[in-house]
Amino acid sequence: MRRFATIALLLVTVTGLLAGLMLHLAGAEAAGDIVWTVVTVAALVPATGWVISALRSGRLGVDAIAVLALAGALAVREYLAGALIGVMLATGRALEDYALHRARSDLNALYERAPHSARRYEDGVPRLVPVEQVCPGDLLLIPSGEIVPVDGLVTGDLALLDESALTGESIPVEHAVGEGVRSGVVNAGAAFGLRATRTAADSTYAAVVALARQTETGSAPVVRLADRFAAWFLPATLLLAAAAWLLSGEPVRAVAVLVVATPCPLLLAAPAAIASGLSRTARHGVVVKGGGALERLGQARTLILDKTGTLTSGRPQVVDVVAAPGARADDVLRLAAAVDQMSSHVLAAAIVDAARVHRAVLPQPAEVREKPGTGTTGVVEGHRIEVGKATAPSRSEWERAQRARAALDGAMTVWVTVDGQASGVILLRDAIRADAARTLRRLRSAGIERMVMLTGDRAEVAESVGIVLGVDQVLAEQTPAAKVRAVRQEAARAVTVMVGDGINDAPALAAADVGVAMGARGSAASTQAADVVLTTDRLDRLADAMDVARRSRRIAVQSAAMGMALSLLAMAAAAAGALVPAVGALLQEAIDITVIVNALRALRPVRGTRTVVDPATEALLRRFETEHSSLRPPLELIRETADELGETPSAASLDRLREVHSFLTERLLPHERAEEQRLYPAMGQVLGSLEATMTMSRAHAEIERLVRRVGNHLALTETDGVRAEQMDDLRACLYGLHAVLVLHFDQEEEAYFSLAANSAAE
Repeated sequence: MRRFATIALLLVTVTGLLAGLMLHLAGAEAAGDIVWTVVTVAALVPATGWVISALRSGRLGVDAIAVLALAGALAVREYLAGALIGVMLATGRALEDYALHRARSDLNALYERAPHSARRYEDGVPRLVPVEQVCPGDLLLIPSGEIVPVDGLVTGDLALLDESALTGESIPVEHAVGEGVRSGVVNAGAAFGLRATRTAADSTYAAVVALARQTETGSAPVVRLADRFAAWFLPATLLLAAAAWLLSGEPVRAVAVLVVATPCPLLLAAPAAIASGLSRTARHGVVVKGGGALERLGQARTLILDKTGTLTSGRPQVVDVVAAPGARADDVLRLAAAVDQMSSHVLAAAIVDAARVHRAVLPQPAEVREKPGTGTTGVVEGHRIEVGKATAPSRSEWERAQRARAALDGAMTVWVTVDGQASGVILLRDAIRADAARTLRRLRSAGIERMVMLTGDRAEVAESVGIVLGVDQVLAEQTPAAKVRAVRQEAARAVTVMVGDGINDAPALAAADVGVAMGARGSAASTQAADVVLTTDRLDRLADAMDVARRSRRIAVQSAAMGMALSLLAMAAAAAGALVPAVGALLQEAIDITVIVNALRALRPVRGTRTVVDPATEALLRRFETEHSSLRPPLELIRETADELGETPSAASLDRLREVHSFLTERLLPHERAEEQRLYPAMGQVLGSLEATMTMSRAHAEIERLVRRVGNHLALTETDGVRAEQMDDLRACLYGLHAVLVLHFDQEEEAYFSLAANSAAE
């Protein structure tokens, strides 16, 4: 309705101004003045309404200056000036409406595309029903190209989904049967079945829509500054206008001052820039609840992060499989996964996932029994397998050593026994997010001066994560109340952002200047308490949002300052008699248009701290990342082989050594050489210097040296048999090779491969 009224006012004022000009040119000056008077009154009536509305809400806006300027133009019979002021006022209002509408288009798109119906199977036939009728457990058909209406699990066939509306990712994501799918994503592949797990009202997309609507409420401090500015600018304008009138005796000068003082560019520039920033963050999969939160995010100097689910993946992953003497690690994992594939426990799922990564063929178990809190038992290939907690104290030095190692690493242990004998132990840990370290570096570049990790986890576990990520302080074993106290202490020193995802993080999020919730998997409580919600499970989106926030605030302040400076100069010129009201009106119109156009720059993509990767390099990154996934599991074979090498190696251990050497020469080295020849030159171009990859190239050289040394040892073994003096150096080579490769893979995945995911977000 407001847009219609604004457009109507613009049409009336522009038409009236042109009609008056034509009448004057035709010699009908009196008629032309009458038309311009009508235009002036047409603008004066709504402007007076705006002022009254502001007064009722306790504000005295600078629209009051526009009312005085219009009335003054009529009083001194400057009819052309009055018409120009009317056009100027209508144009400014229309530009502001356009700017806000254009800036909010991405937010509007979020809820305008919300699905209204679903294809539910009834008697084996999919029928179109209102989405409100879908209940958990219903089986739905998701045709190609349609939006997923509710959260659910994939059934029947693989699902290929376009998740860009929620995450900003441009590349479709595959979801296997049984995997969870969020509402609001688009089926980019063939039709598939979906078993609903939530109603539409409780689904992910409904929450995103609700959050998007909240961004339209609340104004940023830089926007509210306009009202405080009016408190002194309005009296100053009136005093200057009165002084110009009294000193010159010409009331027209007072009108000229009022003309160039209205409307205030701050009222136009700040809302447009802030709303543009809200739109830009929405494109990155970040919902910011209002302009105030966006501006505070742009001012942040301290960042507090929860550990579990924020800096880490939030779910356990297998980090090592240690076989007991006489057993093999791959057999331990295979047998454990065979039993655990029948369990729904989160640790069991992690073990089965690890076995699938190792491409293990899982036999079908029999007599499977699961005892809550203890583990799972079953018969596999004629052997009784037990997987879970140890039921007896450590009976051997090996078992005690594994317990000590797990305690030092902060890892969970799952023990595997075969026919009552310990066969091995599986170590699981909540792994650090691949994008965490790079994101924290980006945030420091964006202006964060202090980083604190806040967690309820044990101190030794938290410290190990903090050291890897380079945070400034680690606060471990914190209760929700202690978290709130810590956040308040930091907020008392600087603008503080708190990032979390759990229910216990909600109080701390509310206590921070800006609370950020990991909304993709976070709790409803944390999402409601937060000012900013990341709709995808990606921490790097926070860095994107901070880049946008800082740029939007900078543009808002810059536009307002530029517009006010020009207005003040024009006011001084008008007071001195250098500007007549009509020329002043045209000049002020030009100023308003300039500041709005400048404010709309906030809609443009922000590179900020992001490293942009070209499509060809991104394809290389994804190719080598895929190769890493297949090469990682065999790396453990290197360490296991070193463990097996005794003073006099057995034939079996020598066979393992040959297997390791074959893997190194036939698979690993070709991969590393391809990276050196193709990936590293491309990354040098992206990073701006070929020297940026020198440390990685040095690691390649060390890997090649160690592989050659292992090959030389193997050649000596083949010709002269095993020499005792070889064993220490051979074991050192294998252990060193394993350590270098694990570190090198981690470095490449953090420094290079994470860029491929980041580049897709723009």
